[in-house]
Amino acid sequence: MTTLNAPEATAVEGMDALPDFTTDAYKDAYSRINAIVIEGEIEAHDNYISLGTLIPEHKDELAKLARMEMKHAKGFTSCGRNLGVQADMPFAKDFFGPLHGNFQTALQEGKVVTCLLIQALLIEAFAISAYHIYIPVSDPFARKITEGVVKDEYLHLNYGQEWLKANFESSKEELFQANKANLPLIRSMLEQVASDAAVLHMEKEDLIEDFLIAYQEALDEIGFTSREKARMAAAALAG
Repeated sequence: MTTLNAPEATAVEGMDALPDFTTDAYKDAYSRINAIVIEGEIEAHDNYISLGTLIPEHKDELAKLARMEMKHAKGFTSCGRNLGVQADMPFAKDFFGPLHGNFQTALQEGKVVTCLLIQALLIEAFAISAYHIYIPVSDPFARKITEGVVKDEYLHLNYGQEWLKANFESSKEELFQANKANLPLIRSMLEQVASDAAVLHMEKEDLIEDFLIAYQEALDEIGFTSREKARMAAAALAG
């Protein structure tokens, strides 16, 4: 089984200087970014529990992944508390609304492939990219928390990757459809968060590049050809 490993954190080129964590502008932007990562981990917890109903033979493993996600949510909550920032959770719920809705629809229809693509590939790759770009410009407390979290997220990405690889031929057409419906949402989410991320010294282009690398590496491991991966990446430009 091929396993992705979290690379060592490196400074983001051109963004070596840390932001001032005490300014009102930083705390305002952080209230939304922090809420997004907390809500993302809570959503992930709920999604992995739900996946256990679709893949009952993996229920225990998925429950373990879910517990890890809830631990992450608590860790990121403490990061906000450390800076004296109240996370804007209503904003974060709206932020994840479209993906949440698509996951719930797929869950009700028993579409395990679509659920795995949304949670274990798209959302995990999104989280990994954000954490990679955030770590070099984070405050010391949050850096320690985030470095621990990102290592766990690779385990979650690997879970979905390996299940889909083992069921590739029967999953392929649904993966194309699910990718087309959901990859554009990730693009929109990255656009929506870009201005707040910039205040935290996280560049949108770096976030997009890191996300696409993580996602396409997972597609490669699952078994897609270069032409097929290009076709799937092009879906991000749709709509």
